[in-house]
Amino acid sequence: MDFFQRVYQLTRQISAGKVATYGQLAKALGTRDARRVGQALHANKDAKTPCHRVVNKSGELAANFGWDGWREQKRRLEVEGVKVNERNVDLNKYQWEK
Repeated sequence: MDFFQRVYQLTRQISAGKVATYGQLAKALGTRDARRVGQALHANKDAKTPCHRVVNKSGELAANFGWDGWREQKRRLEVEGVKVNERNVDLNKYQWEK
């Protein structure tokens, strides 16, 4: 399984109502390359992979979220019960634990 597929598989494990950071996923995959995780998620074309549940290390939504930008990412998170303050998620409250 290639790196991108491993990213997608791990991302599918993030529970609805929770978020993970790019760095958190990278670490779980045995790398420090959070940017590569972001590249994988940006390249994802499978709507079943909940890319909207991944944010940066500060809890900020992705400016270039692949499914219509950060506003769509915000909408999807809010549907799942995640409170988004403008473009940020409280990681202390919503961060996923593997």
